[in-house]
Amino acid sequence: MARLFHVPLSPFCRKVRLSLAEKKIEVELVEERYWEADPDFLRRNPAAKVPVLRLDGIMMSESAPICEYIEETRPEPSLLPSDPVARLEVRRLVSWFDDKFHHEVTSNLLYERVNKKMTGQGYPDSKNVKAGAKAIKYHLDYMTWLLDNRRWLAGDHMTLADFAAAAHFSSLDYISDVDWNRSAAVKDWYAKIKSRPAFRSILADQVSGFPPPRHYNDLDF
Repeated sequence: MARLFHVPLSPFCRKVRLSLAEKKIEVELVEERYWEADPDFLRRNPAAKVPVLRLDGIMMSESAPICEYIEETRPEPSLLPSDPVARLEVRRLVSWFDDKFHHEVTSNLLYERVNKKMTGQGYPDSKNVKAGAKAIKYHLDYMTWLLDNRRWLAGDHMTLADFAAAAHFSSLDYISDVDWNRSAAVKDWYAKIKSRPAFRSILADQVSGFPPPRHYNDLDF
């Protein structure tokens, strides 16, 4: 069985979990307090970051290459289109959420509100929280534009781009930091992806000291 060293609210870990679940790959989840720099964990990944996945006898790190490996070795159901241009768009959007969205939104909201407390780094910086709350509006509007022209974020089929976005949004939704009233299109998109069997373990997450809102695991939120 695969083994994933993860943190429940990490969007990068959640992206890998969604990919594994969509491919019906059984995985043992091991919660890793990576900030404690445990020597055993550092041997698995000297960068002291999660996710780390053990699969096929290989220990691998970084969510992007992990998801690409899963796709290349378990191509069904496909999360990357065969057409090079369409594949480029998927990769562009994965990068958008894992880089731009992460730095402008997730790190300013989730990391300030949750990670600082978990890792003993003090209290949230209100300036960062305000910046994240402002930036997410821009991203919601951009996603609305995409979904006005497409069935899914990258095209007519669900792809890794949708999982990358949903991983971030589900983590933020756990702490009630998404205004679902801003965009009906984005809310409908999230309801579709939230209803997939691959999402069940994500919606079952419980983080000590941070209870989720009532709507978090409600498919008709």
